[in-house]
Amino acid sequence: MPLVWGPTRRSIWIAIALAGVVFDPHVDASAQVSNPSVTVETSLGSIQLELFAADAPITVRNFLDYAESGFYEGTICHRVIADFIVQCGGFTPDLNRKLTRPAIVNEADNGRQNQRGTVAMARMSAVDSATAQFFFNLTDNTSLDHGIRDFGYAVFGRVVAGMDVIDQIGRVETAARRGHRYVPVAPVVIKSVKHSTAP
Repeated sequence: MPLVWGPTRRSIWIAIALAGVVFDPHVDASAQVSNPSVTVETSLGSIQLELFAADAPITVRNFLDYAESGFYEGTICHRVIADFIVQCGGFTPDLNRKLTRPAIVNEADNGRQNQRGTVAMARMSAVDSATAQFFFNLTDNTSLDHGIRDFGYAVFGRVVAGMDVIDQIGRVETAARRGHRYVPVAPVVIKSVKHSTAP
């Protein structure tokens, strides 16, 4: 039987993700959680992200865990579709898929939208199937939002600097390779993902 994420189980996951954070019931929750600042160094330049720790605690913690382990170093932006998305974080330059940890619960219902400049989790057709891969929205992708086409894709951050780098990646030449479409002909490599604060 498929695993169903009900309100109780989702609450448990959020509690784990935000362990150690002290809440004041008289202050808005989003103001009590420090939003991590993350820098993604790529072969085409640097991108700085703000992660939405209050709105997507499970997703943010998952992303930071992968970043802290060095998982993203040497991975590529393997799927680039002009005027749509730049997808990264799961493959090596020779298109070998990296081994990931178990999938996480989908937080696409957090009220955040897939607007230009936001970053969201990639997943398979199953709702709760996201692991390490993420994508940058090159435009407002309403069809990816919660409840529009399906459960949606969880937005967990936004670009605060380096959108020009994202746009540059979005214009690279792509081709089909080893069963994958829209692969950059010249690999766009993630050198590192580092953060300065934690939720």
